[in-house]
Amino acid sequence: MPLMELLLKEDVDKLGVRGDLVKVKPGYGRNYLLPRGLAIQATPGNVKQIELQRKALLKKEAVERDTATQQAELLKDVTLEFARKVGEHGILYGSVTSMDIAEAFAAKGFEIDRRRVQLKDPIKEPGEFEVPVKLHREVTTNIKVVVRNEEEAK
Repeated sequence: MPLMELLLKEDVDKLGVRGDLVKVKPGYGRNYLLPRGLAIQATPGNVKQIELQRKALLKKEAVERDTATQQAELLKDVTLEFARKVGEHGILYGSVTSMDIAEAFAAKGFEIDRRRVQLKDPIKEPGEFEVPVKLHREVTTNIKVVVRNEEEAK
């Protein structure tokens, strides 16, 4: 089966960055990348258009990286605290997920998408945890998440 060539309009994890020419399987391109606006067909006209836009993209990339770096500086001192019920074996009823962390950020006034929170598995026990937050592909910061027993928090 031949691969299809696409130009990435956005960064795609494990595939490439904005402006890259990539070869992917046709199903992945047609069913995922193209409908979501993450890529466009690699026609000669589109390739020329992307080349013209590359300078603007580099400037935009620098601004995004600077903004992410500034946001990382603000976030490095943030501690998110959660109070959850804990069972008799020390395991939480429920868990603390990336969505919970994103909502806690929103409550503190930070706009962080839940997909940026790099939580491998939901937190299922009380304690202190370092959770990486990927603000930009080159900027990742760790935040402190504290999960306490709801009974002790009162």
